Amino acid sequence: MKLALLQLLLTVAVSSSAHSINEKYHAYKDQSDISSLQADSPSLDDLWGSFWAYQGIQSFAHLPYQQCLQLDPSSSEPLPYDIAVIGVPFDTAVSYRPGTRFGPQGIRSASMRQDKWRGFNYRAGINPFDNWAEFMDCGDIPITPMDNTLALKQMQLAYKQLFKRKAKNSEVPRYLSLGGDHSILLPVLQGLYETYGEITVLHFDSHLDTWAPDKYPSFWSSNTSEFTHGSMLWLAHQHGLISQENNMHVGLRTRISGNGWDDFNEDNEVGFKRIFADELIDSEGLKGVVQKVLDILPKDKPIYISVDIDVLDPSAAPGTGTMEVGGMTSRELIYILRKLKGLNIVGADVVEVSPPFDIADITVTAGAQIAYELMTLMVEAGPVTKQFIESNKKVDTANVGEDLRLTALDRIIKSERDYQLDMMSI
Repeated sequence: MKLALLQLLLTVAVSSSAHSINEKYHAYKDQSDISSLQADSPSLDDLWGSFWAYQGIQSFAHLPYQQCLQLDPSSSEPLPYDIAVIGVPFDTAVSYRPGTRFGPQGIRSASMRQDKWRGFNYRAGINPFDNWAEFMDCGDIPITPMDNTLALKQMQLAYKQLFKRKAKNSEVPRYLSLGGDHSILLPVLQGLYETYGEITVLHFDSHLDTWAPDKYPSFWSSNTSEFTHGSMLWLAHQHGLISQENNMHVGLRTRISGNGWDDFNEDNEVGFKRIFADELIDSEGLKGVVQKVLDILPKDKPIYISVDIDVLDPSAAPGTGTMEVGGMTSRELIYILRKLKGLNIVGADVVEVSPPFDIADITVTAGAQIAYELMTLMVEAGPVTKQFIESNKKVDTANVGEDLRLTALDRIIKSERDYQLDMMSI
């Protein structure tokens, strides 16, 4: 009995020493006495530099904030970050419910419980905010809601500028884009293509998003009307921005067109493999899905991860524009993401989060957590090296002239303007 008591006391003593209290900030110290504070000489940062989760400016996870598009693009100095969050508040290419222009704002608000102080990712064994990479919240791309031709141009130029310069500890920066509807993926892929060449896309979604524009049931059209949140991967393939094979969809469960398998045949032509939501409950389950992803995705190529929040079941993400029942739980999605360590992830997005349709912040909270997991994967991938870029880039983008892959969006814009001028002359 005495021995047990002695061991208990020893354990308490060791525990107390391991968690010794800093007397300077002792919770029970009388801090109403200003003279005692002055005697300890705390800095202004000691006194006023910390916030509770619900306080402070709403940058993502309380990250440093800078409007990065206003940094001088002609400067030869490295950017002050390696991984950045960029908001893309655009939702005028949707085919059903709008509202995702408020997605970046909503996800940032839900991320306020994240920060560097309590940022350790126990699944990965690292704190992504306290590792090799410098993080930044780069604010939003200012995008017009009035004119998709102009909006497309704004996004195109923004991503070209954002990818142009060297990062602080990496050859180029990585960006986590907060949508916005899923059409934002097209200008993202164009910016990535100019840096890396063709990109392999891992696409979490309940929908294919490889639909040709003529699959939309409307007589009326213009050149810009081809640009939608369901056609952007088809356009990316047409313009040579993505790999010709081994792109992947995960979580599919939508209805398809017509009275047969034509949509899947066209999806094959765009270069995608498919994993359906039902496969999550097959005999091999989640582990089988993860293995299938890892078997197909190349290990030596640049990978982009695009997460449409509607890949989750409406019970886990009601705040989105085109819900489909029978989807993943947030736990299942995070499990799959955590198993992707080792891939060369050069960028990612979380899109289609629509706060106007959200309930009790369920969707924005899921979006913020998914964004954190994606940033963890980017940190785990390490700095982007010059050798990796040169080994994958097959096109000299400085000398391609009118190459369709690099001028696709400019061509759309020019064609739309010509079309409008022709209509005015009728």
